[in-house]
Amino acid sequence: MRRETPSIASLQLRARLYALIRAFFTDRHVLEVETPILSAAGNTDPNIESFHTHFSGHVDAGVRERWLRTSPEFPLKRLLAAGVGDCYELGRVFRNGEAGGRHNPEFSMLEWYRVGWDHRRLMGEAIELVEAALAMVGRRAEVLIESYRQLFLDELGIDPLHAPIDELRAALDEYSINPDGLGRDDWLDLLITHKLQPSFPRDRITLIHDYPATQCALARIRHGEPPLAERFELYLGPYELANGYHELNDAAEQRARFERDNAVRRSRGLRETPIDERLLGVLDAMPDCAGVALGVERLLMCLAGTDAIAGVLTFPFDQA
Repeated sequence: MRRETPSIASLQLRARLYALIRAFFTDRHVLEVETPILSAAGNTDPNIESFHTHFSGHVDAGVRERWLRTSPEFPLKRLLAAGVGDCYELGRVFRNGEAGGRHNPEFSMLEWYRVGWDHRRLMGEAIELVEAALAMVGRRAEVLIESYRQLFLDELGIDPLHAPIDELRAALDEYSINPDGLGRDDWLDLLITHKLQPSFPRDRITLIHDYPATQCALARIRHGEPPLAERFELYLGPYELANGYHELNDAAEQRARFERDNAVRRSRGLRETPIDERLLGVLDAMPDCAGVALGVERLLMCLAGTDAIAGVLTFPFDQA
């Protein structure tokens, strides 16, 4: 029988985690803020689909088509450009099509920014927050910090920055994956999700940093041979919890990345999404900073010892 009423224990666990998060940032003088859920701009990432709706009021109120946020990143960066300083938001975000045992189209995200920090410094604070959450339920975890390249070399004997694409594909032969339309970064992602991530010990925080420049997203690129994206991902056991960047604050470069995203969307037959011109208009004024987004339900799943996201939701999507 499907669960029709929420688990009181899961509600209490979420409340305790929210209290811990707010105390964690209060102690560090990081300001809690709240930003819009509906925006005139969308997320251009080709791998994320947004919900959108239409405003029926007076045309003077603004653009009628509105997009539900997939993260609070863009308005938080506008606040940083306005001088708000260190800040965080804990709130709901929405991603269309992401429903299943470990995904819900509506979920909670914690996102925070530290002015004057790079991604390496923020990695330490992200680990501290997860360790504090584990301590709340009487658990501890070992920590492994590894570069993206070294992790592939150690675990798979593959150099992800230089190996030919045929070598990447060959390492996944057992899965009979259809190669049509898959590029180099797709195969690298599949190696993580199919070969590396499932073997991460459940009582280990695994932090991977310095990604291929082609996976820069909204992060800065550190020039060198090869160039690397200054970003990190944090896993607790086999679950990806957080994604952080040394944030790009070059509007021209960010516009080019948004446009490349939309070009990929066109090539896949997906609708283009409106670029956030308000963000681009102030991005050059954003101070040097690092930011990270953490999936609250993923962390709750780890704390509760469940592999089903429904176990930490008040009402899952099919019961909402």
